[in-house]
Amino acid sequence: MQKIIKRRPLLTTENLSEIPLLNRLYQARGVVSRRELELSLKHLHNPNLLVNIEQAVELLWQSYQTQARIVIVGDFDADGATSTALAILALRQFGFQSVDYLIPDRFSQGYGLSVDVAKMVIAKGADLVLTVDNGISSFDGINLLKSHQIKVLVTDHHLPSDELPAADAMVNPNLAACDFPSKSLAGVGVIFYVMVALRAKLRQENVFEGKPEPNITELLDLVALGTVADVVPLDHNNRILIAQGLHRIRSGHCRVGIQALAEVSKRDLASLQASDLGFAIAPRLNAAGRLENMSLGVELLISDNLSEARQLALELDALNQTRKEFEQEMKSEALAICAKLPNIADSDSAHGIILYQPDWHQGVIGILASRIKDQFHRPVIAFAQDDAEGKFLRGSARSISGVHIRDLFERIDTYHPNLLVKFGGHAMAAGLTIAEENLGLFQQIFNQTLQDFVEPEQLTGVIYTDGELAHNELNLATAELIKNAGPWGQHFAEPLFEGEFRILQQRLVGERHLKLLVESRDGMLLDAIWFNVDLRQYPDLSIKSARLVYRLEINEFRGNRNIQLMIENLSI
Repeated sequence: MQKIIKRRPLLTTENLSEIPLLNRLYQARGVVSRRELELSLKHLHNPNLLVNIEQAVELLWQSYQTQARIVIVGDFDADGATSTALAILALRQFGFQSVDYLIPDRFSQGYGLSVDVAKMVIAKGADLVLTVDNGISSFDGINLLKSHQIKVLVTDHHLPSDELPAADAMVNPNLAACDFPSKSLAGVGVIFYVMVALRAKLRQENVFEGKPEPNITELLDLVALGTVADVVPLDHNNRILIAQGLHRIRSGHCRVGIQALAEVSKRDLASLQASDLGFAIAPRLNAAGRLENMSLGVELLISDNLSEARQLALELDALNQTRKEFEQEMKSEALAICAKLPNIADSDSAHGIILYQPDWHQGVIGILASRIKDQFHRPVIAFAQDDAEGKFLRGSARSISGVHIRDLFERIDTYHPNLLVKFGGHAMAAGLTIAEENLGLFQQIFNQTLQDFVEPEQLTGVIYTDGELAHNELNLATAELIKNAGPWGQHFAEPLFEGEFRILQQRLVGERHLKLLVESRDGMLLDAIWFNVDLRQYPDLSIKSARLVYRLEINEFRGNRNIQLMIENLSI
């Protein structure tokens, strides 16, 4: 699908930097004051602004006094793994002596604190269950635990429904009664705040008297990784958390598990960026939850032994390679399905894309939905079988800007109460389960409901750029400037530039990547690369000039540093 290229509008008029380029970039991202660019820890929001945090801390304080058995129930993605690891490490640092954890099996148990998981927790002899990155929709599992007199503390960031489970305390910035200024905390951010508040309580009770006080900032590397991996909006608060975590990683003060993942990803710790966390570290960590069990990832993150961490990281790297192979095969099949869909590229046709193959891997359908969404700029739901009999299908949805996919599912559930077995998630990503026999009906109702959520013009893919770079800006200094002006990410987009270039050379590298030599209008020769091109279209030696949309990056090879254009779009 051909994308429309638009200049990113300036949203503010504040003087945010003495450097004109940075000033323009920040204005285009809605920064309203220079204070929003200050990324020291003193600018973090106060934990006490989170509703119910006092009750949460009190539950944990009571557990500390009796040394109760705590079982942490996490999630099987990178946010869940980092949240689980952070809770384990913090509680043990604080002096809790009986801390265990459990990650649900994606394939047999599904997401969250289900009844099956609750039974496992009961078998572990838990006195208190602490959920991280889940729990806000775990009604039945929590009811079972409460019937066994087990206390439950929910920490989550997913959107709640109108009803809430019967937990003893719930900390979630998205609760209706919560006035916490940042609604965009990842699960790892929420549990980090709870641990900060708990440390203050333990300090008040003189628990650390006569011994070194635990330094909770040591856990910010986990917060940075989980926050980037979960693709939450990077508001000021989240940018502080990521910047501080990256600072620790670059200085070598990070978990040996993160160091080992950087090594297998061939990333240099000293210059690691948020994009490296998102595109190199997180996928390898996520591979455990997608193909096996995320306990492997948690063990990596809590390890203190570099040799052990390296072995676990190699296992994750191998799993990630297998995931890529599954993904490529499934994407080819999905594109064949899309080729048969009528009007798929028609911007006047407001419909989504529903995909299903009986043999698709449950752990990869989320990535598949994301890839197809990016290609066709439509809300996409990819389904796989949820049980051995194939009676139920589990779907992973990815949406486009302006279509709140979880709210859309809630609308469907309201008007068709027996269609969705369960659902949950966020604005841009959500999950659901339906009966296999209802797939056709669901597709019809989904597309009907989508009409109320989207205007046809929203279905036209738009790439927003930050305009053109002047001749004297196409250099290493500008690339360094941009790199250090982040962290960049969701809702604080990494700068994209556009420009006319002559195409002098093009060839394939690494099977699917297009390497180019281009010449700017001012005669400057530049290396460029475009990842994962459509091999049916490229290389195309008939293209002699093009308008490129690109990121400006630094390519380091054998001690040499040169700028490189990372192509996002090419139009003739």
